[in-house]
Amino acid sequence: MTAEHVRVSGVSRTAEIAADPNRVIVFDTTMRDGEQAPGFSMSAQAKVKMAQVLKDLGVDVIEAGFAAASPGDEDCIRRVAGEVEGPVFCSLSRANEKDIDATFRALQPAPKSHRRCHTFIGTSPIHRTAKLKMSTNEVLSTAVRSVEYAASLFDDVEFSAEDAFRTEPEFLADVLEAAADAGARTLNVPDTVGYATPEEVCETYRALAARIHKRHPHVIFSAHCHDDLGMAVANSLAAVEGGARQVEGAINGIGERAGNASIEEVIMALKVREDRYGVTTGADSRHLVRASKILCEITETVIARNKSVVGINAFAHEAGIHQHGMLADSRTYEIMRPQDVGFESSWFVLGKHSGRHAIAKRAETIGRPIEGERLVAVVAGFKQRADQIGEINDAELIAIIDAVDGVSETVAQYA
Repeated sequence: MTAEHVRVSGVSRTAEIAADPNRVIVFDTTMRDGEQAPGFSMSAQAKVKMAQVLKDLGVDVIEAGFAAASPGDEDCIRRVAGEVEGPVFCSLSRANEKDIDATFRALQPAPKSHRRCHTFIGTSPIHRTAKLKMSTNEVLSTAVRSVEYAASLFDDVEFSAEDAFRTEPEFLADVLEAAADAGARTLNVPDTVGYATPEEVCETYRALAARIHKRHPHVIFSAHCHDDLGMAVANSLAAVEGGARQVEGAINGIGERAGNASIEEVIMALKVREDRYGVTTGADSRHLVRASKILCEITETVIARNKSVVGINAFAHEAGIHQHGMLADSRTYEIMRPQDVGFESSWFVLGKHSGRHAIAKRAETIGRPIEGERLVAVVAGFKQRADQIGEINDAELIAIIDAVDGVSETVAQYA
Protein backbone atom coordinates (compact mmCIF):
# COMPACT_ATOMS: atom_id res chain seq x y z
CA MET A 1 0.00 0.00 0.00
CA THR A 2 1.43 3.38 -0.98
CA ALA A 3 1.57 6.44 1.24
CA GLU A 4 -1.41 7.99 -0.53
CA HIS A 5 -3.42 4.91 0.43
CA VAL A 6 -3.23 5.65 4.15
CA ARG A 7 -6.81 6.02 5.29
CA VAL A 8 -7.99 9.21 6.96
CA SER A 9 -10.96 8.18 9.05
CA GLY A 10 -14.02 10.39 9.04
CA VAL A 11 -17.77 10.47 8.82
CA SER A 12 -19.14 9.74 5.38
CA ARG A 13 -22.03 11.70 3.94
CA THR A 14 -24.20 8.57 3.79
CA ALA A 15 -23.53 7.85 7.45
CA GLU A 16 -24.92 11.29 8.23
CA ILE A 17 -28.04 10.60 6.19
CA ALA A 18 -28.51 7.18 7.75
CA ALA A 19 -28.73 8.74 11.21
CA ASP A 20 -32.44 9.16 10.42
CA PRO A 21 -33.90 5.62 10.54
CA ASN A 22 -36.84 6.65 8.37
CA ARG A 23 -34.73 8.15 5.59
CA VAL A 24 -34.17 6.06 2.46
CA ILE A 25 -30.94 6.74 0.58
CA VAL A 26 -31.50 7.08 -3.18
CA PHE A 27 -28.65 5.41 -5.08
CA ASP A 28 -28.67 6.05 -8.83
CA THR A 29 -26.88 3.65 -11.16
CA THR A 30 -28.02 5.12 -14.48
CA MET A 31 -24.40 5.80 -15.47
CA ARG A 32 -23.08 2.39 -14.43
CA ASP A 33 -25.59 -0.47 -14.63
CA GLY A 34 -27.76 1.61 -16.95
CA GLU A 35 -24.91 2.37 -19.28
CA GLN A 36 -23.92 -1.32 -19.42
CA ALA A 37 -27.13 -2.11 -21.31
CA PRO A 38 -26.71 -2.28 -25.11
CA GLY A 39 -27.36 1.08 -26.75
CA PHE A 40 -26.89 3.24 -23.65
CA SER A 41 -23.18 4.13 -23.68
CA MET A 42 -22.45 7.72 -22.62
CA SER A 43 -19.57 10.07 -23.25
CA ALA A 44 -17.83 11.93 -20.44
CA GLN A 45 -19.70 15.11 -21.38
CA ALA A 46 -23.01 13.24 -21.33
CA LYS A 47 -22.23 11.76 -17.93
CA VAL A 48 -21.48 15.19 -16.50
CA LYS A 49 -24.78 16.48 -17.90
CA MET A 50 -26.64 13.50 -16.44
CA ALA A 51 -24.92 13.89 -13.09
CA GLN A 52 -25.97 17.54 -12.92
CA VAL A 53 -29.65 16.70 -13.28
CA LEU A 54 -29.31 13.84 -10.79
CA LYS A 55 -27.81 16.34 -8.35
CA ASP A 56 -30.79 18.65 -8.92
CA LEU A 57 -33.06 15.67 -8.34
CA GLY A 58 -31.46 15.21 -4.94
CA VAL A 59 -29.97 11.77 -5.52
CA ASP A 60 -27.78 10.83 -2.54
CA VAL A 61 -25.33 8.47 -4.27
CA ILE A 62 -24.35 8.46 -7.94
CA GLU A 63 -22.65 5.33 -9.23
CA ALA A 64 -20.78 7.06 -12.02
CA GLY A 65 -19.29 3.99 -13.66
CA PHE A 66 -16.97 0.98 -13.39
CA ALA A 67 -13.47 2.48 -13.21
CA ALA A 68 -11.61 -0.74 -13.96
CA ALA A 69 -13.68 -1.43 -17.10
CA SER A 70 -11.53 0.86 -19.26
CA PRO A 71 -9.24 3.88 -19.00
CA GLY A 72 -12.01 5.90 -20.57
CA ASP A 73 -14.52 4.90 -17.91
CA GLU A 74 -12.03 5.81 -15.19
CA ASP A 75 -11.55 9.21 -16.79
CA CYS A 76 -15.32 9.72 -17.05
CA ILE A 77 -15.77 9.03 -13.34
CA ARG A 78 -12.90 11.37 -12.46
CA ARG A 79 -14.44 14.15 -14.52
CA VAL A 80 -17.92 13.70 -13.03
CA ALA A 81 -16.52 13.62 -9.49
CA GLY A 82 -14.54 16.78 -10.20
CA GLU A 83 -17.22 18.83 -11.95
CA VAL A 84 -20.35 18.02 -9.92
CA GLU A 85 -20.64 18.79 -6.22
CA GLY A 86 -23.07 17.47 -3.67
CA PRO A 87 -23.83 13.76 -4.09
CA VAL A 88 -21.65 10.88 -2.94
CA PHE A 89 -19.84 9.43 -5.94
CA CYS A 90 -19.27 5.73 -6.34
CA SER A 91 -17.54 3.30 -8.66
CA LEU A 92 -18.10 -0.43 -8.91
CA SER A 93 -15.17 -2.77 -8.24
CA ARG A 94 -14.72 -6.48 -8.48
CA ALA A 95 -13.35 -8.11 -5.37
CA ASN A 96 -9.67 -7.45 -6.10
CA GLU A 97 -7.12 -4.77 -5.31
CA LYS A 98 -6.59 -3.70 -8.93
CA ASP A 99 -10.25 -2.72 -9.35
CA ILE A 100 -10.37 -1.00 -5.96
CA ASP A 101 -7.23 0.99 -6.81
CA ALA A 102 -8.89 2.14 -10.06
CA THR A 103 -11.90 3.30 -8.04
CA PHE A 104 -9.60 5.12 -5.63
CA ARG A 105 -7.88 6.98 -8.47
CA ALA A 106 -11.09 7.85 -10.25
CA LEU A 107 -12.79 9.33 -7.19
CA GLN A 108 -9.89 11.52 -6.04
CA PRO A 109 -11.53 14.82 -7.12
CA ALA A 110 -14.46 14.27 -4.75
CA PRO A 111 -14.19 15.14 -1.03
CA LYS A 112 -13.23 12.14 1.11
CA SER A 113 -16.64 12.11 2.77
CA HIS A 114 -18.29 11.87 -0.66
CA ARG A 115 -16.37 8.88 -2.05
CA ARG A 116 -17.68 5.33 -1.99
CA CYS A 117 -16.14 2.07 -3.12
CA HIS A 118 -18.73 -0.53 -4.15
CA THR A 119 -17.21 -3.99 -4.32
CA PHE A 120 -18.96 -7.24 -5.14
CA ILE A 121 -18.61 -10.96 -5.67
CA GLY A 122 -21.05 -13.64 -6.83
CA THR A 123 -22.35 -15.82 -4.01
CA SER A 124 -24.93 -18.14 -5.59
CA PRO A 125 -24.08 -21.77 -6.45
CA ILE A 126 -24.25 -21.08 -10.19
CA HIS A 127 -21.95 -18.07 -9.89
CA ARG A 128 -19.50 -19.90 -7.61
CA THR A 129 -19.20 -22.93 -9.84
CA ALA A 130 -19.71 -21.70 -13.40
CA LYS A 131 -18.20 -18.22 -13.26
CA LEU A 132 -15.81 -18.03 -10.32
CA LYS A 133 -14.90 -21.68 -9.88
CA MET A 134 -14.60 -21.05 -6.14
CA SER A 135 -15.75 -22.85 -3.03
CA THR A 136 -17.90 -21.12 -0.43
CA ASN A 137 -14.83 -20.61 1.75
CA GLU A 138 -12.92 -19.03 -1.12
CA VAL A 139 -15.78 -16.69 -1.95
CA LEU A 140 -16.10 -15.65 1.69
CA SER A 141 -12.37 -15.04 2.16
CA THR A 142 -12.17 -13.09 -1.12
CA ALA A 143 -15.08 -10.91 -0.04
CA VAL A 144 -13.44 -10.18 3.31
CA ARG A 145 -10.06 -9.34 1.78
CA SER A 146 -11.59 -6.98 -0.76
CA VAL A 147 -13.70 -5.16 1.82
CA GLU A 148 -10.75 -4.84 4.21
CA TYR A 149 -8.63 -3.38 1.45
CA ALA A 150 -11.39 -1.00 0.32
CA ALA A 151 -11.94 0.09 3.93
CA SER A 152 -8.25 1.01 4.17
CA LEU A 153 -8.85 3.59 1.42
CA PHE A 154 -12.45 4.67 1.90
CA ASP A 155 -14.66 5.62 4.82
CA ASP A 156 -17.67 4.53 2.79
CA VAL A 157 -17.63 0.93 1.52
CA GLU A 158 -20.55 -0.98 0.05
CA PHE A 159 -20.46 -4.73 -0.44
CA SER A 160 -22.78 -6.63 -2.78
CA ALA A 161 -23.47 -10.35 -2.71
CA GLU A 162 -24.19 -10.80 -6.41
CA ASP A 163 -27.18 -13.03 -7.20
CA ALA A 164 -28.18 -12.94 -3.55
CA PHE A 165 -31.65 -14.40 -3.99
CA ARG A 166 -30.32 -17.61 -5.55
CA THR A 167 -27.77 -17.94 -2.75
CA GLU A 168 -28.30 -20.32 0.19
CA PRO A 169 -29.81 -18.14 2.97
CA GLU A 170 -27.30 -19.20 5.62
CA PHE A 171 -24.30 -18.62 3.37
CA LEU A 172 -25.70 -15.27 2.23
CA ALA A 173 -25.96 -14.17 5.85
CA ASP A 174 -22.43 -15.45 6.57
CA VAL A 175 -20.90 -13.48 3.70
CA LEU A 176 -22.77 -10.27 4.48
CA GLU A 177 -21.92 -10.44 8.18
CA ALA A 178 -18.27 -11.10 7.36
CA ALA A 179 -18.28 -8.09 5.03
CA ALA A 180 -19.71 -5.94 7.81
CA ASP A 181 -17.02 -7.25 10.16
CA ALA A 182 -14.42 -6.26 7.56
CA GLY A 183 -15.67 -2.67 7.34
CA ALA A 184 -18.58 -2.51 4.89
CA ARG A 185 -21.10 0.11 5.99
CA THR A 186 -23.67 -0.73 3.32
CA LEU A 187 -24.71 -4.30 2.53
CA ASN A 188 -26.41 -4.73 -0.82
CA VAL A 189 -28.64 -7.77 -1.36
CA PRO A 190 -29.11 -7.64 -5.12
CA ASP A 191 -31.71 -9.52 -7.09
CA THR A 192 -29.21 -9.59 -9.94
CA VAL A 193 -31.32 -11.65 -12.34
CA GLY A 194 -34.81 -10.46 -11.38
CA TYR A 195 -35.72 -13.81 -9.84
CA ALA A 196 -37.24 -12.88 -6.48
CA THR A 197 -40.81 -12.07 -5.47
CA PRO A 198 -41.86 -9.30 -3.09
CA GLU A 199 -42.73 -11.70 -0.29
CA GLU A 200 -39.32 -13.38 -0.50
CA VAL A 201 -37.56 -10.04 -0.57
CA CYS A 202 -39.29 -8.68 2.52
CA GLU A 203 -38.68 -11.89 4.48
CA THR A 204 -35.00 -12.00 3.46
CA TYR A 205 -34.28 -8.44 4.56
CA ARG A 206 -36.01 -8.95 7.88
CA ALA A 207 -34.04 -12.14 8.54
CA LEU A 208 -30.71 -10.55 7.58
CA ALA A 209 -31.35 -7.46 9.69
CA ALA A 210 -32.38 -9.56 12.69
CA ARG A 211 -29.02 -11.35 12.59
CA ILE A 212 -26.55 -8.72 11.39
CA HIS A 213 -27.89 -5.70 13.27
CA LYS A 214 -27.09 -7.46 16.53
CA ARG A 215 -23.39 -6.86 15.89
CA HIS A 216 -23.63 -4.00 13.42
CA PRO A 217 -26.67 -1.90 14.34
CA HIS A 218 -25.72 0.95 12.03
CA VAL A 219 -25.14 -1.03 8.84
CA ILE A 220 -27.39 0.04 5.96
CA PHE A 221 -29.14 -2.64 3.91
CA SER A 222 -29.57 -1.84 0.24
CA ALA A 223 -31.82 -3.15 -2.53
CA HIS A 224 -30.75 -3.52 -6.16
CA CYS A 225 -33.48 -5.21 -8.17
CA HIS A 226 -33.65 -6.17 -11.84
CA ASP A 227 -36.84 -6.33 -13.87
CA ASP A 228 -36.62 -9.67 -15.67
CA LEU A 229 -40.03 -10.72 -14.32
CA GLY A 230 -41.37 -7.18 -14.13
CA MET A 231 -41.08 -6.93 -10.34
CA ALA A 232 -38.07 -4.67 -9.80
CA VAL A 233 -40.00 -1.75 -8.30
CA ALA A 234 -42.31 -4.00 -6.28
CA ASN A 235 -39.29 -5.88 -4.92
CA SER A 236 -37.51 -2.62 -4.06
CA LEU A 237 -40.53 -1.44 -2.09
CA ALA A 238 -40.76 -4.82 -0.37
CA ALA A 239 -37.11 -4.43 0.64
CA VAL A 240 -37.95 -1.08 2.26
CA GLU A 241 -40.75 -2.80 4.18
CA GLY A 242 -38.20 -5.39 5.26
CA GLY A 243 -35.81 -2.75 6.57
CA ALA A 244 -33.70 -1.64 3.59
CA ARG A 245 -32.75 2.01 3.83
CA GLN A 246 -31.06 2.37 0.46
CA VAL A 247 -32.68 1.68 -2.90
CA GLU A 248 -30.66 1.42 -6.10
CA GLY A 249 -32.18 2.08 -9.50
CA ALA A 250 -31.89 3.98 -12.75
CA ILE A 251 -33.78 6.72 -14.53
CA ASN A 252 -36.35 5.20 -16.92
CA GLY A 253 -35.40 1.80 -15.49
CA ILE A 254 -32.49 1.28 -17.89
CA GLY A 255 -29.97 -1.44 -17.14
CA GLU A 256 -28.81 -4.94 -17.95
CA ARG A 257 -31.35 -7.08 -19.86
CA ALA A 258 -34.87 -5.91 -18.84
CA GLY A 259 -33.36 -3.14 -16.75
CA ASN A 260 -33.26 -1.96 -13.14
CA ALA A 261 -35.92 -0.62 -10.84
CA SER A 262 -37.11 2.70 -12.26
CA ILE A 263 -35.88 5.15 -9.65
CA GLU A 264 -38.62 7.64 -10.52
CA GLU A 265 -41.26 5.02 -9.71
CA VAL A 266 -39.64 4.12 -6.41
CA ILE A 267 -39.35 7.78 -5.38
CA MET A 268 -42.98 8.52 -6.16
CA ALA A 269 -44.30 5.30 -4.61
CA LEU A 270 -42.56 6.17 -1.34
CA LYS A 271 -43.88 9.72 -1.56
CA VAL A 272 -47.48 8.97 -2.54
CA ARG A 273 -47.77 6.02 -0.16
CA GLU A 274 -45.90 7.44 2.79
CA ASP A 275 -48.90 6.30 4.82
CA ARG A 276 -47.86 2.71 4.15
CA TYR A 277 -44.07 2.84 4.05
CA GLY A 278 -43.47 5.54 6.66
CA VAL A 279 -40.21 6.69 5.09
CA THR A 280 -38.96 9.69 3.14
CA THR A 281 -36.24 10.42 0.59
CA GLY A 282 -34.25 13.57 -0.08
CA ALA A 283 -35.41 13.65 -3.70
CA ASP A 284 -36.92 16.75 -5.28
CA SER A 285 -39.35 14.88 -7.50
CA ARG A 286 -40.07 17.97 -9.62
CA HIS A 287 -36.93 17.11 -11.60
CA LEU A 288 -38.00 13.58 -12.57
CA VAL A 289 -39.46 14.44 -15.98
CA ARG A 290 -36.39 16.54 -16.85
CA ALA A 291 -34.07 13.71 -15.83
CA SER A 292 -36.05 11.29 -17.98
CA LYS A 293 -36.01 13.60 -20.99
CA ILE A 294 -32.30 14.35 -20.71
CA LEU A 295 -31.48 10.64 -20.54
CA CYS A 296 -33.61 10.03 -23.64
CA GLU A 297 -31.77 12.81 -25.47
CA ILE A 298 -28.33 11.57 -24.43
CA THR A 299 -29.02 7.95 -25.39
CA GLU A 300 -31.24 8.74 -28.39
CA THR A 301 -33.99 6.49 -27.09
CA VAL A 302 -37.68 6.88 -26.38
CA ILE A 303 -39.86 5.56 -23.57
CA ALA A 304 -43.36 4.16 -23.85
CA ARG A 305 -46.21 6.68 -23.77
CA ASN A 306 -47.71 4.80 -20.81
CA LYS A 307 -44.47 4.76 -18.80
CA SER A 308 -45.29 5.28 -15.13
CA VAL A 309 -44.63 8.75 -13.68
CA VAL A 310 -42.74 10.26 -16.65
CA GLY A 311 -44.51 8.90 -19.74
CA ILE A 312 -46.41 11.36 -21.92
CA ASN A 313 -49.69 9.61 -21.12
CA ALA A 314 -49.12 9.55 -17.35
CA PHE A 315 -51.28 12.64 -16.87
CA ALA A 316 -53.25 12.61 -20.15
CA HIS A 317 -56.97 11.85 -20.31
CA GLU A 318 -59.17 11.01 -23.31
CA ALA A 319 -62.10 8.96 -22.01
CA GLY A 320 -65.18 11.07 -21.44
CA ILE A 321 -65.90 9.63 -18.00
CA HIS A 322 -62.35 10.42 -16.88
CA GLN A 323 -62.40 13.89 -18.36
CA HIS A 324 -65.70 14.66 -16.63
CA GLY A 325 -64.25 13.49 -13.31
CA MET A 326 -61.07 15.50 -13.83
CA LEU A 327 -63.08 18.65 -14.52
CA ALA A 328 -64.91 18.13 -11.25
CA ASP A 329 -61.83 17.26 -9.15
CA SER A 330 -58.48 16.03 -10.46
CA ARG A 331 -58.18 13.65 -7.52
CA THR A 332 -60.87 11.47 -9.08
CA TYR A 333 -58.31 10.02 -11.50
CA GLU A 334 -54.88 11.31 -10.44
CA ILE A 335 -53.10 10.11 -7.30
CA MET A 336 -50.30 12.66 -7.68
CA ARG A 337 -50.05 16.11 -9.19
CA PRO A 338 -48.29 16.42 -12.56
CA GLN A 339 -46.35 19.38 -11.13
CA ASP A 340 -44.88 17.06 -8.47
CA VAL A 341 -42.89 15.17 -11.11
CA GLY A 342 -42.12 18.06 -13.46
CA PHE A 343 -45.04 18.29 -15.87
CA GLU A 344 -46.75 21.67 -16.14
CA SER A 345 -50.25 20.23 -15.84
CA SER A 346 -52.56 17.42 -16.82
CA TRP A 347 -54.01 17.56 -20.32
CA PHE A 348 -57.01 16.27 -22.15
CA VAL A 349 -56.60 14.43 -25.44
CA LEU A 350 -59.68 15.03 -27.55
CA GLY A 351 -60.66 11.93 -29.48
CA LYS A 352 -63.54 9.56 -30.08
CA HIS A 353 -63.65 8.62 -26.37
CA SER A 354 -64.06 12.22 -25.21
CA GLY A 355 -67.38 13.45 -23.85
CA ARG A 356 -69.34 16.68 -24.21
CA HIS A 357 -67.97 18.17 -20.99
CA ALA A 358 -64.38 18.03 -22.24
CA ILE A 359 -65.34 19.23 -25.72
CA ALA A 360 -67.25 22.19 -24.30
CA LYS A 361 -64.38 23.03 -21.94
CA ARG A 362 -61.82 22.99 -24.75
CA ALA A 363 -64.05 25.10 -26.97
CA GLU A 364 -64.37 27.66 -24.18
CA THR A 365 -60.60 27.65 -23.65
CA ILE A 366 -59.95 28.50 -27.31
CA GLY A 367 -62.53 31.27 -27.25
CA ARG A 368 -65.39 29.46 -28.97
CA PRO A 369 -67.88 28.66 -26.19
CA ILE A 370 -70.75 26.32 -27.14
CA GLU A 371 -73.82 25.13 -25.30
CA GLY A 372 -77.33 23.82 -25.83
CA GLU A 373 -78.22 22.65 -29.33
CA ARG A 374 -74.95 23.97 -30.71
CA LEU A 375 -73.05 21.74 -28.29
CA VAL A 376 -75.15 18.72 -29.31
CA ALA A 377 -74.40 19.38 -32.96
CA VAL A 378 -70.69 20.00 -32.37
CA VAL A 379 -70.37 16.77 -30.35
CA ALA A 380 -72.02 14.82 -33.19
CA GLY A 381 -69.66 16.32 -35.74
CA PHE A 382 -66.73 15.84 -33.41
CA LYS A 383 -67.43 12.11 -32.99
CA GLN A 384 -67.74 11.60 -36.74
CA ARG A 385 -64.47 13.38 -37.42
CA ALA A 386 -62.66 11.63 -34.56
CA ASP A 387 -63.63 8.24 -36.03
CA GLN A 388 -61.95 9.34 -39.25
CA ILE A 389 -58.69 10.85 -38.01
CA GLY A 390 -58.31 9.99 -34.31
CA GLU A 391 -57.11 12.92 -32.22
CA ILE A 392 -58.87 16.26 -32.71
CA ASN A 393 -56.64 19.31 -32.41
CA ASP A 394 -57.77 22.90 -31.93
CA ALA A 395 -57.87 23.64 -35.66
CA GLU A 396 -60.13 20.65 -36.27
CA LEU A 397 -62.39 21.62 -33.39
CA ILE A 398 -62.73 25.17 -34.73
CA ALA A 399 -63.58 23.77 -38.18
CA ILE A 400 -66.30 21.60 -36.66
CA ILE A 401 -67.76 24.53 -34.72
CA ASP A 402 -67.66 26.70 -37.86
CA ALA A 403 -69.43 23.99 -39.81
CA VAL A 404 -72.19 23.79 -37.23
CA ASP A 405 -72.52 27.58 -37.23
CA GLY A 406 -72.86 27.54 -41.00
CA VAL A 407 -69.57 29.31 -41.63
CA SER A 408 -68.07 26.41 -43.55
CA GLU A 409 -69.37 25.07 -46.78
CA THR A 410 -68.83 21.58 -45.39
CA VAL A 411 -71.69 21.90 -42.90
CA ALA A 412 -73.50 19.04 -44.56
CA GLN A 413 -70.88 16.51 -43.50
CA TYR A 414 -71.70 17.19 -39.84
CA ALA A 415 -75.49 17.05 -40.28
